[in-house]
Amino acid sequence: MDRSQLLRGTLDAATLAVVTEQDGYGYDVLRRLRAAGLSDVGDASVYGTLRRLYKSGALTSYVMPSDEGPHRRYYGITDLGREQLAEARVAWADFSRAMTALLETKVEVEL
Repeated sequence: MDRSQLLRGTLDAATLAVVTEQDGYGYDVLRRLRAAGLSDVGDASVYGTLRRLYKSGALTSYVMPSDEGPHRRYYGITDLGREQLAEARVAWADFSRAMTALLETKVEVEL
């Protein structure tokens, strides 16, 4: 199964979930998503998702100096982002239950 399609549909929720735990800059969010098991997630996808969620008002951002190079833009979740994450959690639970039921059903094939 092509996991990239599943990831594309859930990256907003995954990103909001990571940032709800703790504010993070782009590479940090990417690293935490990969550590959570989303090893297929691409750099450009995460950076684009962060920018899009920020523009939509789901995230806030601020710049902090870095000891290891240029300043870093950190992202934090807003009240709107928390609402979107809550909705995504409900939608995922419903979808997951339905898919689990379908995939665990034994289908008899007639020959």
